[in-house]
Amino acid sequence: MTSIVVLGSTNMDLVAYVPRAPALGETVTGRSFRTIPGGKGANQAVAAARAGAEVAMIGAIGTDGFGAQLRATLEHCAVDTDLLRTVEGPSGTAHIVVDDEGGNAIVVVPGANGTVTSLTHGDEALIGTADTLLLQLELPLPVVAEGAATARRLGVRTVLTPSPAQPLPPELLAATDLLVPNEHEAAALTGLADPRAAAEALLRDVPEVVITLGAAGSLYAARGADPVAVPAPRVRAVDTTGAGDTFVGALAVALGEGRPAAEALAWAQTAAALSVRREGASTSMPYRVDIEAAFRSPGSLEAGPV
Repeated sequence: MTSIVVLGSTNMDLVAYVPRAPALGETVTGRSFRTIPGGKGANQAVAAARAGAEVAMIGAIGTDGFGAQLRATLEHCAVDTDLLRTVEGPSGTAHIVVDDEGGNAIVVVPGANGTVTSLTHGDEALIGTADTLLLQLELPLPVVAEGAATARRLGVRTVLTPSPAQPLPPELLAATDLLVPNEHEAAALTGLADPRAAAEALLRDVPEVVITLGAAGSLYAARGADPVAVPAPRVRAVDTTGAGDTFVGALAVALGEGRPAAEALAWAQTAAALSVRREGASTSMPYRVDIEAAFRSPGSLEAGPV
């Protein structure tokens, strides 16, 4: 069993389901509303735990009712929360609109996540026990960079999801082993719309890149090797929220278990394809037994939502 530590955000997702997203200044009538535990960090933690890893979470929740729900959800998913801090004030929230095509628009309010500005000695010790450290950009950038530098010093593989997209400091890139942007984030980081050109540009700063391409699959690139494109399974999407985090969590598990890159990407894409057939982020993430079954029989994914 591979060991993963996640340094990242924990939010409550406030999700409105609508026929179509409203334009600026417009009001539309939604068909349903749900509160779902999420946050890019917590989502990746849940995805990795369900995919078969031993997972621990570093981050923060608030003293509001959402905080207790977020901790309970992580613990129910077998994520170690001993170093998930509780701080005075509100937990982070994500305000999400999901349309009938499964697309989404998201506004994140950091709340307690914004208080995680540095690592404790306990955080550093926990990172040192892991095979992989998962990072995203919903915590303050200095602590993300500190986490990556700590992992590099301790010989722990770092996987960074550069979301929400923003300029990345050289010290963070220098301590990143694998960068996993989606195609829009890759374009924002490089100014290049073509994923292959963007991957080549990113390899100047990091040794490995995976660019996720939605329904088109993903592109893997490494220094000194030809890029590898891996198609995604065909599936009818109900809600794409959390699909990228599902992919990253499952990918970290597959790579931690020593699967070759192309197989690891295909396995992670199977997990993401399963997740988009259900509503929600953390609530839609598949378990290892389901990922393995669908990976062995990819045609089963075309049957539609389950």
